[in-house]
Amino acid sequence: MPLSKLQFKPGINRENTNYAGEGGWFDGDKVRFRSGYPEKIGGWQNLAASVAGVYYTYKGICRNLWNWITLNSSNLLALSTEQKLYVENGGAYYDITPVRAPLTINTDPFSTTNGSKLVTVTDTAHSVTAGTFVTFSGATGSGSPSTIGGIPIAEFNAEFEIVEVLTSNTYNIILPSAATSTTTGGGAAVSATYQINAGGSVFSPSTGWGIGPWGGNTVYADFTATISDGSGNAGTILNVSAVASGTLSVGMVISGTGITAGTTITALGTGSGGTGTYTVGTSQLVSPAVSGIVGYVDGWGEEFSGTAEVEERGQLRLWSLDNYGQDLVAAIREGEIYYWAVNTTTSPPRAVTLESLATAAGYDGTFVPNRVFEIHTSGVNRFAIAVGSNPYDPTDSETTFDPMLVRWSDQENIYQWVPAADNQSGEIRMSHGSRLVTARHGRQEFVVWSDSAIYSMQYLGPPYIWGVTLLMDGISIASPNAVVGASNIMMWMGIDKFYIYDGIVKTLPCSVRQFIFDDMNQDQMFQVVSGGNEQYSEVWWFYPSSDSTVNNRYVVFNYLENVWHYGTMNRTAWLDSSLRERPMGAFSIKTSYLSAQISSSDTAINLLDASSYPASGIIQIDSEKISYSSKTAVALSGCVRGIDGTTAASHVAYSTAGLVIPNQVMYHEVGNDDFSTDTAVPIEAYISSSDFDIGDGHNFGFVWRIIPDLTFDGSTTPSGDHPAVTMICKPRQFSGSAYGVPSSPSVISAQSYANQRVYTVQEYTGQVYTRVRGRQMAFEIRSTGQGVAWQLGAPRIDIRPDGKR
Repeated sequence: MPLSKLQFKPGINRENTNYAGEGGWFDGDKVRFRSGYPEKIGGWQNLAASVAGVYYTYKGICRNLWNWITLNSSNLLALSTEQKLYVENGGAYYDITPVRAPLTINTDPFSTTNGSKLVTVTDTAHSVTAGTFVTFSGATGSGSPSTIGGIPIAEFNAEFEIVEVLTSNTYNIILPSAATSTTTGGGAAVSATYQINAGGSVFSPSTGWGIGPWGGNTVYADFTATISDGSGNAGTILNVSAVASGTLSVGMVISGTGITAGTTITALGTGSGGTGTYTVGTSQLVSPAVSGIVGYVDGWGEEFSGTAEVEERGQLRLWSLDNYGQDLVAAIREGEIYYWAVNTTTSPPRAVTLESLATAAGYDGTFVPNRVFEIHTSGVNRFAIAVGSNPYDPTDSETTFDPMLVRWSDQENIYQWVPAADNQSGEIRMSHGSRLVTARHGRQEFVVWSDSAIYSMQYLGPPYIWGVTLLMDGISIASPNAVVGASNIMMWMGIDKFYIYDGIVKTLPCSVRQFIFDDMNQDQMFQVVSGGNEQYSEVWWFYPSSDSTVNNRYVVFNYLENVWHYGTMNRTAWLDSSLRERPMGAFSIKTSYLSAQISSSDTAINLLDASSYPASGIIQIDSEKISYSSKTAVALSGCVRGIDGTTAASHVAYSTAGLVIPNQVMYHEVGNDDFSTDTAVPIEAYISSSDFDIGDGHNFGFVWRIIPDLTFDGSTTPSGDHPAVTMICKPRQFSGSAYGVPSSPSVISAQSYANQRVYTVQEYTGQVYTRVRGRQMAFEIRSTGQGVAWQLGAPRIDIRPDGKR
């Protein structure tokens, strides 16, 4: 028989069975399509600067990136996490997180425990959340040198993350050194400067619009929960309002284990509280030393009060970022608007509320929106636009938040939000949907999404200022960061499909739609982020798979070639800015700490919070590196101790347990490898075809030779090595049978691998002799080596007839 060319349709197709997709590609990772042929994607490299081999990094999970250039040509990158707000300049991250005014807290606020790094801080009515940062100053100790519990006083006068909130008056921090005695101290002049409260690192599916009781009166109070019998079915709740019985609603819980819905528990009140028996309304998180908000519902059909009036409270922290001229404007979703003025010093000042700046400029700052979903600027028109806002009322500056309202400032004046005849500030309410989700700049328009509709806002000038057109109703959107603009069009991920807006809103056909949405963690869909890769005419979406609580997969649409592909990668934010040389992606986790001491042989490690950690990976505690193969929200298991030449050791409780790869923003399409650290790590890439008939599929065929067609242009393999890939042939008898190796003896150039035939193909390989027998076969190319780049062409196979059975 003549040689048969293996030429497959570009793009991956998972909408059919493997056999029905004959002639196409069925699976892959870290590959893209160029001119119709698959190739390995480019590598990535940490953009941060390093000092003595240690890279600059940031705290928390980066959810948004924004790039702009100032009047003095500084190329700045703003990035926001659930804990902090940063500006990157020259590879260094500068902390510009807003702070509250410094205050003097309780006398002798620090309590140490012998042998522990954990310190309890007492500050009456502190109102902070876990993950928030605080800076202490003015602490004094005893002895010479001055210490508290044997810890040098200099360690207390520093910035700390609040790792646990115990009660409304106390919380825990972790110091670098362990105490040598149990004591209290600090003196009477300890000052605390709190940064704005941290938000959630993952979405809380038990919060949101419609969650909670319908009707009823709710009284909220702080609480601390403890498990009394260790079974998770009973416990004690402190600081509960003085009521005898009812349904208990618990929200904003920091961490812990679950109490099943319907469980009866005993609550012992303190202060103005009382004793009573309660039934848990929904499955809640309560465990030792866990704080949050508790609500008691005591009526039906009465006005419902409390935090449930805002539908997204308790979700993961998201920021919106934009520049107003050369300055940065930012807003926490459901929070205030902040403003950061550019400063050319090496220590930029912190962002402050727009309200305070407006007041200082002589305007009534109380009418600046006090709660928004997002803040944007309108470019050449020079408006600040709040998407979701409290409405303007001249008699009340604290109006109720309206999730469907859009407000805008006066033109050229971000401080003026009071509508008047001599300015252009105003507001308009969208009509379709229950809440606004996001907005983007388009061609001569400002596009706004609600949870069920899309609108176009266009500047009209006085007296109407902005006009709104409903573009389409009955759509969906996965998250505020699910929209990406490219080539003068907008594309976004919905909750079960993709959409495109190019003047008309349409469904975007997708050859991997079922595969993507069937394998997505719907509870964590708000984590979806998107971005472009203009160099390759691609748009990317990153999302959490069904077995993950963090982004670990991606799907890509090439709008020039109209093809889709997907793969695995942890990116929590993405930006392809024309002001930077490469697309940028953020790798992020929220670093956690040991919740108990571990020995050198423990293979299970308990952490305070592992919810944002990947399903498997490598952590470092002190100088020891440890790999783990699985995890829960509070523990890592399958641990292998002392890897990569380190030594297994015991570690005290509350030691830092972070991933080996630091939180970082990376340039993509750089080289061929993973340069997250100073050591290059190979990127494994592969693509696998759908099954195709050998011959006509009626008889068995014997494939005895393959003529490869590969180029390794761009490879940078180590000196003396040749770039290579493995070519895998997977034969089987019928579409429903398993892949199997032939009964013929193997040849020297091949090896058995997972019931497949594997052949190494290098740069100068002319042909490969095989022994593959079957009615149909799948074909795969895979690379695992360092510095390898490849593109597949159209290989050919040589087939002989081989009978019917």
